Amino acid sequence: MGNSFKDKTVIITGASMGVGAACARAFCTEGANLVLVARGADALNALAAELGQSTGVLTVAMDVADCDAGLNLLETAQQRFGRIDVLVNNAGLHNRGEVSSLSPEAVTAMIDVNLRAPLFLSSAVIPYLEMQAGGAIIMLGSLAGRTPMQGAATYGATKAGLRSFSYALGDELRSKGIHVGVISPGPIDTGFIMNDIDEVDDIVFAQAMSTAEQVAEDVLAMARGEADELCLPRSGGLITHLSYLFPSLRRKMRNRLNAIGRKNKEKYRKNHAS
Repeated sequence: MGNSFKDKTVIITGASMGVGAACARAFCTEGANLVLVARGADALNALAAELGQSTGVLTVAMDVADCDAGLNLLETAQQRFGRIDVLVNNAGLHNRGEVSSLSPEAVTAMIDVNLRAPLFLSSAVIPYLEMQAGGAIIMLGSLAGRTPMQGAATYGATKAGLRSFSYALGDELRSKGIHVGVISPGPIDTGFIMNDIDEVDDIVFAQAMSTAEQVAEDVLAMARGEADELCLPRSGGLITHLSYLFPSLRRKMRNRLNAIGRKNKEKYRKNHAS
Protein backbone atom coordinates (compact mmCIF):
# COMPACT_ATOMS: atom_id res chain seq x y z
CA MET A 1 0.00 0.00 0.00
CA GLY A 2 2.87 2.40 0.67
CA ASN A 3 2.65 5.11 3.30
CA SER A 4 0.11 7.42 1.66
CA PHE A 5 -3.65 6.99 1.45
CA LYS A 6 -4.20 10.28 -0.37
CA ASP A 7 -6.94 9.95 -2.99
CA LYS A 8 -7.32 6.23 -2.26
CA THR A 9 -10.69 4.77 -1.35
CA VAL A 10 -11.35 3.10 1.99
CA ILE A 11 -14.52 1.17 2.84
CA ILE A 12 -15.32 0.90 6.55
CA THR A 13 -18.18 -1.19 7.91
CA GLY A 14 -19.71 -0.36 11.27
CA ALA A 15 -18.54 3.18 10.60
CA SER A 16 -21.19 5.24 12.38
CA MET A 17 -19.59 5.20 15.85
CA GLY A 18 -16.81 3.84 18.03
CA VAL A 19 -13.87 2.22 16.26
CA GLY A 20 -15.44 2.61 12.83
CA ALA A 21 -15.87 6.37 13.23
CA ALA A 22 -12.33 6.67 14.64
CA CYS A 23 -10.99 4.82 11.59
CA ALA A 24 -12.95 7.14 9.31
CA ARG A 25 -11.41 10.20 10.97
CA ALA A 26 -7.92 8.69 10.81
CA PHE A 27 -8.15 7.85 7.11
CA CYS A 28 -9.70 11.27 6.43
CA THR A 29 -6.63 12.89 7.97
CA GLU A 30 -4.53 10.84 5.54
CA GLY A 31 -6.50 12.21 2.57
CA ALA A 32 -8.44 9.06 1.68
CA ASN A 33 -11.91 9.02 0.16
CA LEU A 34 -14.34 7.26 2.50
CA VAL A 35 -17.18 4.80 2.02
CA LEU A 36 -18.95 4.60 5.37
CA VAL A 37 -21.26 1.66 6.02
CA ALA A 38 -23.64 1.02 8.92
CA ARG A 39 -27.29 0.28 9.62
CA GLY A 40 -28.26 3.75 10.85
CA ALA A 41 -28.42 6.48 8.20
CA ASP A 42 -28.67 9.38 10.67
CA ALA A 43 -25.38 8.64 12.45
CA LEU A 44 -23.65 8.03 9.12
CA ASN A 45 -24.90 11.31 7.70
CA ALA A 46 -23.73 13.20 10.79
CA LEU A 47 -20.24 11.76 10.39
CA ALA A 48 -20.29 12.49 6.66
CA ALA A 49 -21.20 16.12 7.38
CA GLU A 50 -18.18 16.34 9.68
CA LEU A 51 -15.67 14.70 7.35
CA GLY A 52 -17.11 15.72 3.99
CA GLN A 53 -15.53 19.16 4.29
CA SER A 54 -12.09 17.53 4.03
CA THR A 55 -12.54 14.59 1.68
CA GLY A 56 -15.00 12.67 -0.48
CA VAL A 57 -17.52 10.69 1.55
CA LEU A 58 -20.13 8.16 0.45
CA THR A 59 -22.53 6.76 3.05
CA VAL A 60 -24.36 3.46 2.62
CA ALA A 61 -26.99 2.39 5.16
CA MET A 62 -27.25 -1.39 4.95
CA ASP A 63 -27.10 -4.70 6.78
CA VAL A 64 -23.60 -6.10 6.23
CA ALA A 65 -25.05 -9.63 6.31
CA ASP A 66 -27.08 -8.87 3.16
CA CYS A 67 -24.98 -10.28 0.30
CA ASP A 68 -26.83 -8.43 -2.46
CA ALA A 69 -26.37 -5.16 -0.59
CA GLY A 70 -22.68 -5.97 -0.24
CA LEU A 71 -22.23 -6.42 -3.97
CA ASN A 72 -24.10 -3.16 -4.61
CA LEU A 73 -21.87 -1.44 -2.04
CA LEU A 74 -18.71 -2.36 -3.92
CA GLU A 75 -20.15 -1.42 -7.31
CA THR A 76 -21.36 1.93 -5.97
CA ALA A 77 -18.01 2.71 -4.35
CA GLN A 78 -16.19 1.89 -7.58
CA GLN A 79 -18.53 4.09 -9.62
CA ARG A 80 -18.28 7.00 -7.18
CA PHE A 81 -14.50 7.09 -6.68
CA GLY A 82 -13.15 5.00 -9.54
CA ARG A 83 -11.20 2.68 -7.26
CA ILE A 84 -11.22 0.65 -4.04
CA ASP A 85 -7.99 0.28 -2.07
CA VAL A 86 -8.83 -0.75 1.50
CA LEU A 87 -11.65 -2.70 3.13
CA VAL A 88 -11.97 -2.46 6.91
CA ASN A 89 -14.30 -5.17 8.21
CA ASN A 90 -15.21 -3.53 11.50
CA ALA A 91 -18.95 -4.19 11.96
CA GLY A 92 -19.60 -6.51 14.89
CA LEU A 93 -22.32 -7.96 17.09
CA HIS A 94 -22.03 -9.43 20.57
CA ASN A 95 -25.11 -11.00 22.15
CA ARG A 96 -23.66 -11.57 25.60
CA GLY A 97 -24.17 -14.61 27.78
CA GLU A 98 -23.51 -18.31 27.93
CA VAL A 99 -24.73 -20.34 24.98
CA SER A 100 -27.50 -21.96 27.01
CA SER A 101 -28.95 -18.53 27.78
CA LEU A 102 -29.07 -17.39 24.15
CA SER A 103 -31.64 -18.16 21.50
CA PRO A 104 -30.45 -19.96 18.35
CA GLU A 105 -31.38 -16.79 16.46
CA ALA A 106 -29.02 -14.72 18.63
CA VAL A 107 -26.21 -17.18 17.99
CA THR A 108 -26.84 -17.16 14.25
CA ALA A 109 -26.96 -13.35 14.14
CA MET A 110 -23.43 -13.17 15.58
CA ILE A 111 -22.17 -15.64 13.00
CA ASP A 112 -23.80 -13.67 10.18
CA VAL A 113 -22.42 -10.26 11.19
CA ASN A 114 -19.04 -11.22 12.65
CA LEU A 115 -17.97 -13.99 10.29
CA ARG A 116 -20.13 -14.57 7.22
CA ALA A 117 -20.34 -10.89 6.28
CA PRO A 118 -16.59 -10.09 6.41
CA LEU A 119 -15.71 -13.32 4.59
CA PHE A 120 -18.21 -12.46 1.86
CA LEU A 121 -17.09 -8.84 1.50
CA SER A 122 -13.43 -9.83 1.55
CA SER A 123 -13.86 -12.33 -1.26
CA ALA A 124 -16.02 -9.92 -3.26
CA VAL A 125 -13.59 -7.00 -2.97
CA ILE A 126 -10.56 -8.90 -4.30
CA PRO A 127 -11.22 -8.14 -8.00
CA TYR A 128 -11.47 -4.43 -7.20
CA LEU A 129 -8.16 -4.48 -5.31
CA GLU A 130 -6.54 -6.38 -8.18
CA MET A 131 -7.48 -3.50 -10.49
CA GLN A 132 -5.14 -1.33 -8.39
CA ALA A 133 -2.44 -4.03 -8.29
CA GLY A 134 -2.67 -4.11 -4.51
CA GLY A 135 -4.48 -2.92 -1.44
CA ALA A 136 -5.45 -4.09 2.02
CA ILE A 137 -8.19 -6.02 3.81
CA ILE A 138 -8.32 -5.43 7.56
CA MET A 139 -10.35 -7.49 10.02
CA LEU A 140 -11.42 -6.32 13.47
CA GLY A 141 -10.97 -9.42 15.57
CA SER A 142 -10.70 -9.70 19.34
CA LEU A 143 -8.54 -11.14 22.09
CA ALA A 144 -11.58 -13.39 22.60
CA GLY A 145 -10.72 -14.94 19.24
CA ARG A 146 -7.28 -15.96 20.47
CA THR A 147 -8.35 -18.07 23.45
CA PRO A 148 -11.61 -19.73 24.58
CA MET A 149 -13.68 -17.46 26.81
CA GLN A 150 -16.57 -18.69 28.91
CA GLY A 151 -19.60 -16.45 28.41
CA ALA A 152 -18.48 -15.44 24.91
CA ALA A 153 -18.27 -18.81 23.18
CA THR A 154 -20.02 -17.85 19.94
CA TYR A 155 -18.52 -14.36 19.76
CA GLY A 156 -15.05 -15.78 20.35
CA ALA A 157 -15.61 -18.51 17.79
CA THR A 158 -16.53 -15.97 15.11
CA LYS A 159 -13.44 -13.92 15.87
CA ALA A 160 -11.24 -17.02 15.90
CA GLY A 161 -12.61 -17.97 12.50
CA LEU A 162 -12.00 -14.45 11.23
CA ARG A 163 -8.40 -14.60 12.49
CA SER A 164 -7.75 -17.95 10.81
CA PHE A 165 -9.28 -16.69 7.57
CA SER A 166 -7.11 -13.56 7.69
CA TYR A 167 -3.86 -15.48 7.96
CA ALA A 168 -4.78 -17.92 5.19
CA LEU A 169 -6.15 -15.25 2.86
CA GLY A 170 -3.04 -13.15 3.47
CA ASP A 171 -0.86 -15.99 2.23
CA GLU A 172 -3.07 -16.45 -0.82
CA LEU A 173 -2.98 -12.77 -1.80
CA ARG A 174 0.58 -11.86 -0.84
CA SER A 175 1.92 -12.26 -4.38
CA LYS A 176 -0.79 -9.88 -5.64
CA GLY A 177 0.30 -7.04 -3.36
CA ILE A 178 -2.85 -7.29 -1.23
CA HIS A 179 -2.12 -7.22 2.48
CA VAL A 180 -4.53 -8.94 4.87
CA GLY A 181 -4.34 -8.41 8.61
CA VAL A 182 -6.33 -8.73 11.80
CA ILE A 183 -6.51 -6.38 14.80
CA SER A 184 -7.17 -8.28 18.05
CA PRO A 185 -8.15 -5.79 20.78
CA GLY A 186 -9.33 -6.42 24.30
CA PRO A 187 -11.90 -4.04 25.84
CA ILE A 188 -12.32 -0.75 24.00
CA ASP A 189 -13.79 2.36 25.58
CA THR A 190 -16.80 2.62 23.26
CA GLY A 191 -20.53 2.08 23.53
CA PHE A 192 -20.04 -1.49 22.28
CA ILE A 193 -18.88 -2.34 25.82
CA MET A 194 -19.67 0.64 28.02
CA ASN A 195 -23.38 0.76 27.17
CA ASP A 196 -23.69 -2.84 28.37
CA ILE A 197 -21.05 -2.79 31.08
CA ASP A 198 -23.21 -4.64 33.61
CA GLU A 199 -23.65 -7.49 31.11
CA VAL A 200 -19.93 -7.77 30.30
CA ASP A 201 -18.05 -10.52 32.14
CA ASP A 202 -15.65 -9.17 34.76
CA ILE A 203 -12.73 -11.05 33.20
CA VAL A 204 -12.92 -8.85 30.09
CA PHE A 205 -11.71 -5.89 32.15
CA ALA A 206 -8.66 -7.75 33.44
CA GLN A 207 -6.99 -6.36 30.32
CA ALA A 208 -6.23 -2.64 30.02
CA MET A 209 -8.88 -0.66 28.17
CA SER A 210 -7.89 0.77 24.78
CA THR A 211 -9.40 3.78 23.04
CA ALA A 212 -11.05 3.74 19.65
CA GLU A 213 -8.31 6.07 18.43
CA GLN A 214 -5.59 3.61 19.45
CA VAL A 215 -7.32 0.86 17.50
CA ALA A 216 -7.64 3.18 14.49
CA GLU A 217 -3.89 3.88 14.61
CA ASP A 218 -3.24 0.15 14.39
CA VAL A 219 -5.71 -0.18 11.51
CA LEU A 220 -3.75 2.44 9.56
CA ALA A 221 -0.46 0.70 10.34
CA MET A 222 -1.86 -2.61 9.19
CA ALA A 223 -3.32 -1.07 6.02
CA ARG A 224 0.26 0.01 5.24
CA GLY A 225 1.31 -3.61 5.53
CA GLU A 226 3.26 -3.27 8.76
CA ALA A 227 1.95 -6.45 10.46
CA ASP A 228 -0.25 -9.51 10.00
CA GLU A 229 -1.78 -9.17 13.48
CA LEU A 230 -1.70 -6.52 16.19
CA CYS A 231 -3.04 -7.01 19.71
CA LEU A 232 -4.25 -4.32 22.09
CA PRO A 233 -2.97 -4.15 24.71
CA ARG A 234 0.24 -5.75 23.46
CA SER A 235 0.47 -7.77 26.67
CA GLY A 236 -2.94 -9.25 25.84
CA GLY A 237 -1.44 -11.08 22.90
CA LEU A 238 1.03 -12.88 25.13
CA ILE A 239 -1.53 -13.68 27.83
CA THR A 240 -4.09 -15.08 25.38
CA HIS A 241 -1.41 -17.08 23.60
CA LEU A 242 -0.30 -18.73 26.84
CA SER A 243 -3.87 -19.37 27.98
CA TYR A 244 -4.63 -21.04 24.64
CA LEU A 245 -1.58 -23.29 24.83
CA PHE A 246 -2.18 -24.21 28.48
CA PRO A 247 -5.92 -24.64 29.17
CA SER A 248 -5.34 -25.73 32.77
CA LEU A 249 -3.49 -22.46 33.42
CA ARG A 250 -6.40 -20.50 31.96
CA ARG A 251 -8.87 -22.23 34.26
CA LYS A 252 -6.66 -21.75 37.31
CA MET A 253 -6.20 -18.06 36.55
CA ARG A 254 -9.88 -17.37 35.89
CA ASN A 255 -10.84 -16.46 39.48
CA ARG A 256 -7.82 -14.19 39.85
CA LEU A 257 -8.48 -12.46 36.53
CA ASN A 258 -12.15 -12.04 37.43
CA ALA A 259 -11.16 -10.30 40.65
CA ILE A 260 -8.85 -7.91 38.81
CA GLY A 261 -11.49 -7.26 36.18
CA ARG A 262 -14.18 -6.62 38.80
CA LYS A 263 -12.10 -3.83 40.36
CA ASN A 264 -11.32 -2.28 36.99
CA LYS A 265 -14.94 -2.55 35.92
CA GLU A 266 -16.10 -0.58 38.93
CA LYS A 267 -13.49 2.08 38.23
CA TYR A 268 -14.64 2.41 34.61
CA ARG A 269 -18.27 2.56 35.70
CA LYS A 270 -17.55 5.42 38.11
CA ASN A 271 -15.48 7.31 35.54
CA HIS A 272 -18.28 7.17 33.00
CA ALA A 273 -20.89 8.17 35.57
CA SER A 274 -18.94 11.28 36.60
